[in-house]
Amino acid sequence: MSRIGDQVLAEARRWLGVPYVHQASARGAGCDCLGLLRGVWRALYGHEPETVPAYTADWSEAPRDERLWSAARRHLVVKALDEEASGDVLLFRMRDRGVAKHLGLAGAVGATPTFVHAYTGHGVIESPLSAPWRRRIVARFCFPERGN
Repeated sequence: MSRIGDQVLAEARRWLGVPYVHQASARGAGCDCLGLLRGVWRALYGHEPETVPAYTADWSEAPRDERLWSAARRHLVVKALDEEASGDVLLFRMRDRGVAKHLGLAGAVGATPTFVHAYTGHGVIESPLSAPWRRRIVARFCFPERGN
């Protein structure tokens, strides 16, 4: 795991137990999956790379706009799906032919992988990266090393 990956995972785990709140990104108040990523980014870099516009829970499903994927490519480093490391950003497609609209951060890798994510009804949790979740991953990214 890279030094930045260590830092990403350590910060993400500080958010465990934060309640799920749509569009929020405050460790003391709540967050959604994007809010978790935004909060980790702020902790590491001091500010967000761009202003996040308001978004609906369906994540632009109707017009088929891959907003999360596009934003991830603007600010994160693209990785191969099989290039697994702790701290990676995982982008999930929650249903076939739907837009990718869930994010998580890779935790443990290897025989019993996990990921940290904010999930409706559960808040921020670390879940097993089980076969059903793995099948939903459509992209993998890592945070840029500081100074890049």
